[in-house]
Amino acid sequence: MNFNEKDLKQIRDRKSELSTIEAQLENFRTGFPFIKAVRPATISDGILRLDEEKLEKYQTLFHKKAKNLLKFVPASGAASRMFKSLYSAKDEGKVDASVQQFEENLQKFAFYNSLSAFIKEDTLKGKLNALLTPQGLDYGNLPKGLLEFHSYPEKARTAIEEHLVEGALYANHKGRVKLHFTVSPEHKKKFKTLIDQVKEEYERKYEVKYSISFSEQKSSTDTIAVDAKNEPFRDDKGNLLFRPAGHGALLENLNDLKADIIFIKNIDNVVPDHLKNETVKYKKALAGILLDYQKTIFSFIKRLEKTEVSAYMIQKANRFLRQQLNVEPPKGFRNWSIEEKKAFAIEKLRRPLRVCGMVKNVGEPGGGPFWVSNTDGSVSLQVVESAQFNLQNKRQKSIFEQATHFNPVDLICSFKTPENTYYHLADFRDDQTGFITEKSQNGKTLKAQELPGLWNGAMANWNTIFVEVPLITFNPVKTVNDLLRKEHQPL
Repeated sequence: MNFNEKDLKQIRDRKSELSTIEAQLENFRTGFPFIKAVRPATISDGILRLDEEKLEKYQTLFHKKAKNLLKFVPASGAASRMFKSLYSAKDEGKVDASVQQFEENLQKFAFYNSLSAFIKEDTLKGKLNALLTPQGLDYGNLPKGLLEFHSYPEKARTAIEEHLVEGALYANHKGRVKLHFTVSPEHKKKFKTLIDQVKEEYERKYEVKYSISFSEQKSSTDTIAVDAKNEPFRDDKGNLLFRPAGHGALLENLNDLKADIIFIKNIDNVVPDHLKNETVKYKKALAGILLDYQKTIFSFIKRLEKTEVSAYMIQKANRFLRQQLNVEPPKGFRNWSIEEKKAFAIEKLRRPLRVCGMVKNVGEPGGGPFWVSNTDGSVSLQVVESAQFNLQNKRQKSIFEQATHFNPVDLICSFKTPENTYYHLADFRDDQTGFITEKSQNGKTLKAQELPGLWNGAMANWNTIFVEVPLITFNPVKTVNDLLRKEHQPL
């Protein structure tokens, strides 16, 4: 692709790499390959199930060994999609069952008291204007984190406040709680204002001190858009068009953080206090599992990288990879030399580590746990989205439909090395797991590209442990009426 001088200046000013943009253009031309799923991960075949004894064991390990904790919350997502049916009612007069449910149960929403002050006329349109427009609560233009989700006797809590509480309950080391929120630039000030208002209240209540930081999705991670002919899409002024590249772009934000254990959870997956116990218990247990596995991994690395290593130790390390870290070697591995087997073990052990909670599949759209064939011929555990499957292939479709569990974005991560440095996360991303979507700009059709998803392809080459967690720990708010479910209502 021949870019002109104006294009090259625009690329430099964005701090983007020309080689990266050229690779993105090539992706548009060739497309992304589908993954090659081998089988779904299930209980006893890729997914651990914890009994009460193991739950207790790993929680105890967490309490003894955990330090330098951080809670990472992607919080830039707009709430507008929560109110899709309400917008149709407000702007087009389309009143469906979900709109009726909303109006009939209005007083049950945690935001009702705040909303009532803005209702000018007691009609559906008056209520919707009060909820969605800048003349009212403006919820249609805010991120989910700033919406009041749950009612308590003393006040209503926003989603971000529930994460402050969660942080105090499981990301707390000696009274210090570190949280990091990724936010959009236009809402950063509102997030800071809210936290400044409530932080001391929660510090007193939970006897902690918060350290709260924010970051924005970096513009340098935006991907170039193209037209129907896969040529760079240009705006009315002839400038190249770049678009945000999905949550996979947050890999750089995550890479900038330095902590031994990082809890990752979506902004809208929170519950009131009376239901938090299971979440806290499993968060600690999963972190305990991570610490347990990490200790063994570091021990193997140190032994394997000595000058002289026995064949027995190399065999033992590869058995650990297969049986505990779910990394099956390529075909023909038995015929490899001992040095090749040693190199394979070191390569696979020297990777970031994640422990992912998995809930039973209840038909939610999104990723699930699968055994996947990698480009080097090995097979490992991956979180895979439906779009990554070739569902026209009967075998792949069958594997997809056999999935028993679902990924609720419940991750405990560590990218610390045995030397107490940190891995560079982009080195472990599978760049062939991006997405191409169709969008429009000023009435013109364009194609956009998303980077490999943060917990999908962006972590494809991490060591991965899947653990079943209770369904009660997964309570996302996709539509406003989800807040009427008993899991989001007070006792």
